[in-house]
Amino acid sequence: MSIRHRLRLMLLFLPFFTLFAQEETTQRFVNYRSGYNPDTLALQIQLDRLNLSCNCVDGCWGARTEIALMAWQLINGKEATGIPTAEILDELGGTTNLFTTYTITEKDAKAVIPRIPEDWEERAGLSSMAYTSLQEMMAEKGHTSFRCVMRLNPSVAWPNPPVGTQVLLPDCTCTIPKKRLKADCMRISLSRMEITVFDAEGKLFALFPCSIARDKAQRPEGELAVKNVAVNPTYLYDPQLFYPGSAKRSKLTIPAGPNNPVGVAWVGLTRQGFGIHGTPEPERIGQAASHGCFRLANWNAEKLAKMVSIGTPMLVEE
Repeated sequence: MSIRHRLRLMLLFLPFFTLFAQEETTQRFVNYRSGYNPDTLALQIQLDRLNLSCNCVDGCWGARTEIALMAWQLINGKEATGIPTAEILDELGGTTNLFTTYTITEKDAKAVIPRIPEDWEERAGLSSMAYTSLQEMMAEKGHTSFRCVMRLNPSVAWPNPPVGTQVLLPDCTCTIPKKRLKADCMRISLSRMEITVFDAEGKLFALFPCSIARDKAQRPEGELAVKNVAVNPTYLYDPQLFYPGSAKRSKLTIPAGPNNPVGVAWVGLTRQGFGIHGTPEPERIGQAASHGCFRLANWNAEKLAKMVSIGTPMLVEE
């Protein structure tokens, strides 16, 4: 049976601590579609722990959170309403132990660089494509947005608080045993801009929002497979890819780091030049913006890189 048929069959059978402490369960998700909601943040954290990602856990409802919730409902044999309830949140784990406290270290502070230069030759001369602020570092640690980091820590001196500052972050530590996180195959939906991952029994166990190529001609379709996997990769800059016909032709090696163009993980595919990778701009995931590859938030790219192996099949379809 082809990968396409296997995946279609699988899809058919998928028919602040005190913020929570004072709320009655009957009042959960009141006006959850309007701005920030602590119940939404709790739901997003619990889903992220199960590798059902809404991208950035930020407490704001959107299509990606609804899709992640629907995926959980389908996996658990429930009606896929995409509507959150107190009962669902309780079943996911509730509102306790959602956060972790991180203390800014001297090592963290020294690792930050002032800026990422626009010039590619300057980038190639850096020792690392590191974080440009501690706020950026904390956002990635918490799988969240800059704004949510500030919301959870309003008294902290952002973007670069002093060493010793304690920061409250969402705790998105995966709760699924590693032995259950081996991908048998993947599916990329171009229209939904998402990657879904299935185990050997055909069960969906991970969902990651992604970005795709702006140019439809550069979007690969059909059956592919994983060719190679690299964690914390360097990036080979080819000026002809960005500026076709320009006088510049020398390729440059851009150092590794979270602000590397391919982020902190690369999953190469069996079509030359194409892959799945991280991005230094996770809050822009879900847009048509890349040159043909599939972008994930760095934390999701790291997860995926650990799930797949060389030869893992993948179906790309509209």
